[in-house]
Amino acid sequence: MSGIWSAEYWAKKGDVDLYMYRKCREQPVKGKNPPVLFLVHGSSFSSRPGYDMAVPGRTDYSQMDECAKMGFDVWTMDHECYGRSSRTASNSDIATGAEDLKAASVVLERETGLKKYAFYGQSSGALRAALFAQLNPDKVERLVLDAFVWTGKGSVTLAKRREGLAAYRNSNMRPVNRDTYRQSLTRDAPGVRTCEEEVIQALADAALKDGDSVPTGSFMDMCTKLPLVDPRKITCPVYIMRGDHDAISTLEDILDFYRELPNTDKHFSMMAHSAHIAPLGINRHRFYHLLKGFLTIPPPRD
Repeated sequence: MSGIWSAEYWAKKGDVDLYMYRKCREQPVKGKNPPVLFLVHGSSFSSRPGYDMAVPGRTDYSQMDECAKMGFDVWTMDHECYGRSSRTASNSDIATGAEDLKAASVVLERETGLKKYAFYGQSSGALRAALFAQLNPDKVERLVLDAFVWTGKGSVTLAKRREGLAAYRNSNMRPVNRDTYRQSLTRDAPGVRTCEEEVIQALADAALKDGDSVPTGSFMDMCTKLPLVDPRKITCPVYIMRGDHDAISTLEDILDFYRELPNTDKHFSMMAHSAHIAPLGINRHRFYHLLKGFLTIPPPRD
């Protein structure tokens, strides 16, 4: 987005440095800050390749830019052992990610003056965001869970992923390459065009600048520890988004989670002609229409 304002920050979690990035239509003024939307990344690539990606010949693949256009102060971060954040001996599991978000919230309050924020999580980022909301209800205004998995029962993706469990147990890092990112965008709908070839190449180009390996923690958790989140302890309004081709979870699993959410301000959408990473798909315009509707819905009048 031409002329958009951006800034970089660092959060501290003990000895761990966590990289944070921020975008807004114009530089926010503390005390008059627009609402904050925090984007939580998933397992296989860090924040900016996923949420602020440039695709040659395209202008609408940066989720940060698109959400800034909606009027949000948009933040994201690299979790421990991802991107520009500290590389440690951790495997960066889901619980570690929730602690990262807690450290990030200190920076959010300091810079914006706000105490509650909207969170969007994609794939394992949805698990991180949901666990953070469960543990820190006072900091979460609204919660969006995209490509979320609860118990993992019947998951095609997790059944395939469990074939690599021995390797994940032997190392805190797993290799990634160009095919990893092609699979991320195409595995759920073979023969169905849900994304553009240029996007596959742009994602790989951006993600591999961070190196040829990523942590195993979220994969291990999703294969061996689900459920990690108790929906009955998430008290804020929740929106669950799911591409109709996504194989990370079954519809039954998602709806069972939805039914247990205590706040009746809860929403679910099936996104037609979308796969696991809807914001990078050809129907991303529909994704943004739905997302904006939830984030800007008027409060009830009762």
